[in-house]
Amino acid sequence: MSAPFAPSEPVRPSAEAILASVPELAPYAREATVLEPRRGNPGPRDSSVGGPMLWPADEPWPVCTIPDELEPSGLPPVAMVPVAQIFAKDAPGPWWSDGAELLQVLWCPNAHRDPPEDQADGSPVVTLRRRRLDELTDARVVEPAVPVRHEEYGFLPEPCALRAGQPIMDFPFREVLPAELQPKLEELVEATGHGKGDVITRVAGWKLGGWPTRHLTAPMDFACTECGTTLTLLFTAASDDLTTAVVVGRFGDLRVFTCPADAGHPFVVDVH
Repeated sequence: MSAPFAPSEPVRPSAEAILASVPELAPYAREATVLEPRRGNPGPRDSSVGGPMLWPADEPWPVCTIPDELEPSGLPPVAMVPVAQIFAKDAPGPWWSDGAELLQVLWCPNAHRDPPEDQADGSPVVTLRRRRLDELTDARVVEPAVPVRHEEYGFLPEPCALRAGQPIMDFPFREVLPAELQPKLEELVEATGHGKGDVITRVAGWKLGGWPTRHLTAPMDFACTECGTTLTLLFTAASDDLTTAVVVGRFGDLRVFTCPADAGHPFVVDVH
């Protein structure tokens, strides 16, 4: 196979160029939008990381009572902190197929060494809210609050405006593919990166959709506990101690997987 891409620095080709080189990748393509946090002062109607959230006036703010490494009893409850608020208008894609127009991601800012099965060990405990905007006509604005307890991990995001990049087609790591296709993808990755990295598969950074990064383990699937459907990646929070101040795992990624058959089914959190 010829090497159609040879830039001095790795630049991700278009999906059309990738598929022209390896057309067999087409069934594995997934839509994704890379999210670009920029330190600032986002407002409550902005897509943001660590910024103020629009919250229904009659809905209590979520708290965590799951035992963590600082307090085995899980009491007193710890207020969850805003991680990301993303409006559909800023990041359109198939992840809004349930009719929601707003995704809110929050987590408990303490490490949990014995979390529920759907949460990641040694990480913050995550909760999600999917909302329609007509549910927020009498919303209150909830500013990020200093948690009841503080810890040394990077689980307290700095306020950042969140800009969505262009939608892309993401592709999986070669181990997901049939054996006969893996060498073709590896050759394309090497030709494109020129030895400086993989910009074809598992696009890195904060993102919606796409394929999950894998830093420490081989690819794995999660099954929906309600219907058995294989979960797909909804949201990735990437470690970045300079802009967002978020650091998870071994400077890895926290990923949220949801059921494509029913967004209301339980989700799974994974960290690598």
